[in-house]
Amino acid sequence: MKILITGGAGYIGSHTCVELLNKGYEIIVLDNFSNSKPDALKRVAEITGKSFHYYKVDLLNLKMLEEVFLKHKIDAVIHFAGLKAVGESNLVPLKYYQNNVVGTVNLCETMNKFQVKKLVFSSSATVYGSTEQVPISEETSLGAVNPYGRTKQMIEEILEDIYNSDHNWSITLLRYFNPAGAHKSGLIGEDPKGIPNNLVPYLSQVAIGKIQRLSIFGNDYPTADGTGVRDYIHVVDLAKGHLKAFERLKNENGINAYNLGTGKGFSVLEMVRAYEKASGQIISYTIKERRPGDAAICYANPLKAKAELDWEAKLDINDMCNDAWNWQKNNPNGYDKVSDNDQSIPKSKNLIVSN
Repeated sequence: MKILITGGAGYIGSHTCVELLNKGYEIIVLDNFSNSKPDALKRVAEITGKSFHYYKVDLLNLKMLEEVFLKHKIDAVIHFAGLKAVGESNLVPLKYYQNNVVGTVNLCETMNKFQVKKLVFSSSATVYGSTEQVPISEETSLGAVNPYGRTKQMIEEILEDIYNSDHNWSITLLRYFNPAGAHKSGLIGEDPKGIPNNLVPYLSQVAIGKIQRLSIFGNDYPTADGTGVRDYIHVVDLAKGHLKAFERLKNENGINAYNLGTGKGFSVLEMVRAYEKASGQIISYTIKERRPGDAAICYANPLKAKAELDWEAKLDINDMCNDAWNWQKNNPNGYDKVSDNDQSIPKSKNLIVSN
């Protein structure tokens, strides 16, 4: 089967490409590289020893999108492409609605035109908003509290409308919690632009010396150490969740949502200690005031994914921190510049076709 991966050069997308290629699937990758680098795809080819097509295409460009569908007999789509910074979404909401929502509508219109009706959508636990109910199940009420989360919730509603209008569609919505870690090889990992929005890459940059200290927002929550508790999931586990979701929707129609999380919560300070252990570095931090809307505790109920997708997280926070540090120390500047430790990485011998 040929699977189109939108946003395939991104953090989660690139790891999912590895899992799909290793499973023997043929992939075609689309990415506009606004938040990613083509080098990630070259490294995917190096890890897997497989070749694949990739195209620099923005989903807002309907003509270029259709050209890809014309060139390839696509059977299904895994849709990662989208802007994802919560803080930025508050500053430029129209940019997020235009990119994420309109881009997805363009994708679905093109899929419908070419009779491609199997879709795995990269959603987010942000659709649940700032609920205090834990663990969070798929039955928890939705109520996103920022433009980024609202784009994910809107897209879920659009996809539900599409299925209700045409039951030939098979759609899976994956709501994942806090991705962390990197591929064991250290060749691909999270490469944020500017100051990281997520905890683990922030810890990585403090440990490597790019940022002086971590800011912890609030130490007076009703938790064991006063800091916020979240469900951190290894990116490789997350990628395998997409593979399991795809394998389920291959043979049946419908629309289903699944939480991808570990079902366990760890505090910010617990993550700091785990990262110190992994890196051998002291993580300096400063306590600041709570941020509005931040919940004290947030973690998933992942039992539906286990029962219906035969998926559960296998890797723990020590794996996440060890793999994140392995990626960071070997790629201190992400994909921008190969470090001395990366000199042994050969150029990919696999042909990756870009048009």
